[in-house]
Amino acid sequence: MCLAIPGRVVSVKGDRAVVDYGGTVTEANISLVVPEVGDYVIVHAGFAIEKLDVNEAKRALREWNKVFLGAGKQ
Repeated sequence: MCLAIPGRVVSVKGDRAVVDYGGTVTEANISLVVPEVGDYVIVHAGFAIEKLDVNEAKRALREWNKVFLGAGKQ
């Protein structure tokens, strides 16, 4: 299952990028998209499959934070 949480690209080298998910950092193959440092991407199965508009990414992250932070209130 893909949760589609945006990650911010922190470095790019060839067809690989380091992607930061709010402190959790992973490497992704970027051969399917062309992101730059600072862009937000969706990664599935190790591949960046979509580059997001920064405003859309920030909106999605706000919604995910509601889910993550709200889970502890039950």
